[in-house]
Amino acid sequence: MLWIEGYSIMKKAPINKIIYFSNVDGPGNRTSIFFQGCSFHCHFCHNPETISLCQNCGRCVPQCPAKALRMEGRQVVWEEAKCVQCDTCIHVCQLFASPRVSWLTVEELLSRINRALPYIEGITTSGGDCTLYPDFLKELFSRMHQAGKTCLIDANGAYDFSKDSALLSVCDGIMLDVKAVLPAWHQWLIGQAPDPVLRNLDFLLAQHKLQEVRTVILPGQEEENKATVQYVAHRIQDACDYKIIRYRPFGVKEAYQKELGEMETAVEEAEAYVRLAQSLGASRAYMV
Repeated sequence: MLWIEGYSIMKKAPINKIIYFSNVDGPGNRTSIFFQGCSFHCHFCHNPETISLCQNCGRCVPQCPAKALRMEGRQVVWEEAKCVQCDTCIHVCQLFASPRVSWLTVEELLSRINRALPYIEGITTSGGDCTLYPDFLKELFSRMHQAGKTCLIDANGAYDFSKDSALLSVCDGIMLDVKAVLPAWHQWLIGQAPDPVLRNLDFLLAQHKLQEVRTVILPGQEEENKATVQYVAHRIQDACDYKIIRYRPFGVKEAYQKELGEMETAVEEAEAYVRLAQSLGASRAYMV
């Protein structure tokens, strides 16, 4: 369950984590900002604690070994200074949430990343799904452009970019997940139909805004994997990078590990899909 009512009132967004220096979230050295909350519920999500906002049930409070969590009225309060990042709270949470979230204004977020600015090419906003907070992104990106930095969005594809030209105008590129194209498979894997994602794929291609497309290869799902790789490769050709990602169970909720398999995708299997994509014209396909 998502709760974002507070955003419209407080003009803040929930930030789960900031990685100040990353070379895997777009070109160059970048600061990656992970927002809390997601409109998808992917079975293979490697950071499922970012899917929902904390519902203040308090289950995690007595479990915290560092006493960094407490109840204040009906709210769970996180004391960052006491936190030892042991992840006990996210392991005991049954709601795909985390209490370790900071609600920040754009100004507050900028003050946190200011020390990294001389050393980075730009920022990448991720999640969860950062597009739950488009107005926040517009202000953040405008400020980053004033500092001479580039701005990328790591998107799950649920947000209709065709209806937000203002966001596209301040965004330098979209890193789009295309997890599946077969409707029944996407519905089971994600909880929604693939149509919004596929419309975004075509629209962002036409607008020359695709930085990269990513597809996770699940072991043993030959029909589904092949259909997705073929669909994406035919469309993107050499317009952008195509990242073929090996499934790894690390971070995936235990119940879903049992459904998807506890073994990671073999290198040889993923490499075969890279070759398939390249044979169909996606010359910039590669495996990670």
